[in-house]
Amino acid sequence: SSVQRIDITNGKTGLPLNISVTVKNVKTNCTVVSNARVDIWHCDKDGYYFGYVNSGYLGNQDNSSAVFCRGLQYTDENGVAKFLSIYPGWYNGRVTHIHAQVYVNNTLKLTTQIAFPEDINTAVYNTSLYSAHGQNSTKNTSDNIIRDSLDNELAIVTPNTTTGGYDLVHTIYISV
Repeated sequence: SSVQRIDITNGKTGLPLNISVTVKNVKTNCTVVSNARVDIWHCDKDGYYFGYVNSGYLGNQDNSSAVFCRGLQYTDENGVAKFLSIYPGWYNGRVTHIHAQVYVNNTLKLTTQIAFPEDINTAVYNTSLYSAHGQNSTKNTSDNIIRDSLDNELAIVTPNTTTGGYDLVHTIYISV
C-alpha cells in the first residue's frame, strides 16, 4: 500500500511528532501483539484532512486527491508500530486527536482515537507555527467522542528536545 510508511508528513509543516503505538491483547494478560497492522490518520496543523474538500479557518481546501498525515505500519516483536508526523491541529467541535484502526490477520479488531493532554495542546497552539489558528475551545472532557473513553484514549506526550517537537506513546488494547 502507498500509505505503508513511517514518515507520514508528506511535506506538511508543523511541530515534529514521533508516534509510538503498542498493541496488547487483553485475552492473554495484555501480552504484546506482533504483526498487527496499525493504521493512523489525522488532520494537518490547520485542521484540514486529506481525501476531502474541507472548510476551515483558511477557507475551503480541496484535498480529495491528497494523502498526508496518514500511514500504516505493522507492529514489531515488541508490539510497537512507529510513525513520524506532525502535531495535529484541530477543527470546530473536536479536540486534537488521531484516528487509529488495528487489524490482525486482515481482520479489523478495533477502531479508536488517540487524545492529547490539554496542557500540551495549549503549549503547541501558542507556538508561531500554530498560533494563527488559535486555541481550541473544545476540550477532552467536552468532546462528544473522546469524553466517555478518555481513560483509554489519552496518550502520553512529552517534549523532544532533539527535534523541538514531541514524542507520543500510547497503548491500544484489543481482544484477539
